[in-house]
Amino acid sequence: MADPNRKWLRQEFATYAYILLYIALSSGQIFFNKWVLSSKEINFPYPLGLTLLHMVFSSVLCFMLTKVLKIMKVEEGMTPDIYMSSVVPIGAMFAMTLWLGNTAYLYISVAFAQMLKAIMPVAVFILGVLAGLEVMSCRMLLIMSVISFGVLVASYGEISISWIGVVYQMGGVVGEALRLIFMEIFVKRKGLKLNPISVMYYVSPCSALCLLIPWIFLERPKMDAQGTWSFKPLILMLNSLCTFALNLSVFLVISHTSALTIRVAGVVKDWVVVLLSALLFADTKLTLINLLGYAIAIAGVAAYNNHKLKKEASRVSSDEPAQSIPLVSTSTSNQ
Repeated sequence: MADPNRKWLRQEFATYAYILLYIALSSGQIFFNKWVLSSKEINFPYPLGLTLLHMVFSSVLCFMLTKVLKIMKVEEGMTPDIYMSSVVPIGAMFAMTLWLGNTAYLYISVAFAQMLKAIMPVAVFILGVLAGLEVMSCRMLLIMSVISFGVLVASYGEISISWIGVVYQMGGVVGEALRLIFMEIFVKRKGLKLNPISVMYYVSPCSALCLLIPWIFLERPKMDAQGTWSFKPLILMLNSLCTFALNLSVFLVISHTSALTIRVAGVVKDWVVVLLSALLFADTKLTLINLLGYAIAIAGVAAYNNHKLKKEASRVSSDEPAQSIPLVSTSTSNQ
């Protein structure tokens, strides 16, 4: 009979290993994207093309893992009507999030982009109220005010601010907020519970198609004119593989821990990205006002997460939080 203490230690070790893997992959993917998009060594300043490559790569790998190798299972219950009414809007918003978020890297630093992303709960809450999914209260109004104030302070402390980059990043935030709202409606009203692999399987091809059309008109002519088709394919394939590995790491964390763990790990990851970017990139110069504002915003985000987790815990179905956490929220816009 196995020693219970030894078994417990193995489980604890595996849990922390999954969390560290997620933080490392998520942080690394953000830096990888920034390097690919803005470095002279790679010379690939095409965020739309990079995001399209990620989605095509994800679609192919999901198909291979679920239908050919049958290592993973896709949840049943998807119908053409549900796909058109739910998956297509989710895929379109996901494509918008990735496109605009990656484009922001061309204009602003990784750290500042991460700070702006802290406004996400505010956008989600406002859209949730408009969609009838959230209820306005004094407590939530206070939390939203704290987050907004923190982001404003962090922005005020930015030394060289590019408003074009801010617009792109905030556009990506709005797209992600809409995607999360659609996910909530998708899970609640359609009655489907999809694991993260199923979400990737259904959403990635749709997002790829949504990205392909603007890429043909906006970036392909530039790539033809500048002869950028001679880019390094190995680097881009490795970048796409890292994105897919990141999504799988989220699946592992969700499967072996809880909703609280993935949210806390996300906050830790955000701080890692902000601090490390100051060491890795020349365009990142952090100020005390930056850090103070971001700390205020993160405190508000923590309060928001705590509120959401208590709300999720009160639901009848004990597995609903894990099922309803959207895997693709960690993908390639800002990870």
